[in-house]
Amino acid sequence: MTLRTNVNVMPVAPLSLTGSRDSYSATLGHCLKASAGSKTLCGPGVSTMPNQQKRRKRKNGIPARWLDYCPIGQRIPGTRFIAFKVPLKPSLNCRVPKAHSFGLWDLLDSVESQNQELGLIIDLSFTTKYYMLTDVPQSCSYFKIFIQGHHIPSDAAILSFKRVVRRFLKENQDNDKLIGVHCTHGLNRTGYLVCRYLIDVDGLAPPAALELFNSCRGHCIERQNYVDDLQRAPKRSNVGMDGSKEEAIRGLAVQRPPPREEGQVSQTTTGKQE
Repeated sequence: MTLRTNVNVMPVAPLSLTGSRDSYSATLGHCLKASAGSKTLCGPGVSTMPNQQKRRKRKNGIPARWLDYCPIGQRIPGTRFIAFKVPLKPSLNCRVPKAHSFGLWDLLDSVESQNQELGLIIDLSFTTKYYMLTDVPQSCSYFKIFIQGHHIPSDAAILSFKRVVRRFLKENQDNDKLIGVHCTHGLNRTGYLVCRYLIDVDGLAPPAALELFNSCRGHCIERQNYVDDLQRAPKRSNVGMDGSKEEAIRGLAVQRPPPREEGQVSQTTTGKQE
């Protein structure tokens, strides 16, 4: 679908946060220690999968280490961003214990529990197997950017992310709807692109952007190449950011899927991260 008009976005005020690379390293160390010593980082109901289950791989299984991360973080102050791990379609959610299931309707409930409203989902995963547009509630728009895990996103992908965010902000100036961003775990690719936007567009210092994202997500960005790029590499160009040729698509789901029966769970399987 093609955008027919240029987007002129009212700029977002930069956040007045400061930080240093040393302070980020200390924060990262604290997160790693917390992760190693606790099964719960962002609230109740988030447990670590047994190592035996982690080693199993089966096509179309749940993502590797998916249960290790809390489903959703908090809204990032001064922005519309909120990060979360990939929600699973019902046929995958039934493979995990009911208390740990996390689908798109669960996502809406979690956002509403924070007295917020979700308006846009940006999907950065490198696959379409975890859910489809038919699973996305009609109240949300959806935009897909294929980002390969472990690799720094291309300049084209970064610009695409900036464009869809700017267009959403332009079209939603009269409300406070959130922009939800996820990859597989809602952490590394998600954290990189959210921080890249905060740095390049909002003018936030890299260490401050990293600390802000980590504290709101409840987990620290793990990929050192992402952290190094955010802290040391030049800002990416914003040229063309307001001339979006892409637009988000409205979700197609009009009602929740049927509730799972109590105790209903298939054998848990894990797949590779995508």
